[in-house]
Amino acid sequence: MEQIYTYGNYLKNKFGVKVHKVGINISGFTCPNIDGTVAKGGCTFCENDSFSASTDAVVELKGFHLNLESKENPFLQKQLKQLELQFDVISKRQKREYGAKKFLVYFQSFTNTYAPFETLKALYEKALSFENVVGLSIGTRSDSITEETLAYLSGLAKDKEIWIEFGIQSVYDETLEKINRGHDSENVKEWIIKSKEAGLNVCGHLIFGLPGETQEMMLETSKAAYSWGIDSVKYHPLYVVKRTALANEFNRGEFTPISEQEYLDVLVKSLLMKPKNVNVQRVTAGIDDDSLLAPKWCRNKNQQIKNINAALKKVGLKY
Repeated sequence: MEQIYTYGNYLKNKFGVKVHKVGINISGFTCPNIDGTVAKGGCTFCENDSFSASTDAVVELKGFHLNLESKENPFLQKQLKQLELQFDVISKRQKREYGAKKFLVYFQSFTNTYAPFETLKALYEKALSFENVVGLSIGTRSDSITEETLAYLSGLAKDKEIWIEFGIQSVYDETLEKINRGHDSENVKEWIIKSKEAGLNVCGHLIFGLPGETQEMMLETSKAAYSWGIDSVKYHPLYVVKRTALANEFNRGEFTPISEQEYLDVLVKSLLMKPKNVNVQRVTAGIDDDSLLAPKWCRNKNQQIKNINAALKKVGLKY
């Protein structure tokens, strides 16, 4: 059985110890697809209110939102404190429970380059100052990063482990329009290539089961993402949660979620065509609470992984 090259393998090989990502959520960050800059309401599958601080120790700053045009940030010190509190609590838990020795600070929720440059610089530098932090992973959108920020991250990447994570989702513009994405596929391709040229590591997020997509379309998205030079990939099934536009479509009978068998089939094919140097950060996703409407198989993550490994075993792979 051949072991799939995972992100954990990559980090262990590079740093010689167990490295964990510390997921952080900073108040004030939003998305140009939510605040009306490029669209309103966010992507159809996104439940905007579900994003909250990673620990109970953090008090959310309600009604405060930044964007690329914000002239000032009166809450920067509070944001820096949020960052510190979350890192402290989560990294200690990861040390205790998983034996983590070093860390990447993962700016996870919303669009983490969508703020004034000075705010980003302050947050990134604070994160890099924490003990045993070897770098950053920054979740963002391709329409929400500036040349200035990219050049700055390029400088950091000379001696730090800097990752940027882009939601690719699909390479079909008709799909991106259906999900109210707010940008086209060419925009993602452009910024992935720019990020690679700037010396950054790039992770691409792919969603299987988007409205109207065939398996051939999903595999074309994988093929395109690999060809753009991504270093890492996250695969997600599209699941439906309450209080979303997608939930309304599902309730009206206009959207049928991907079945587990269909997902397993396209995932295995996508993994088989993946270049060997591209590591895998995630092979599925789900949520086990009352907000999940469908598909029910996305509820139990452990069972999903068992089923994925059973499907992979048939082609000589294991995750």
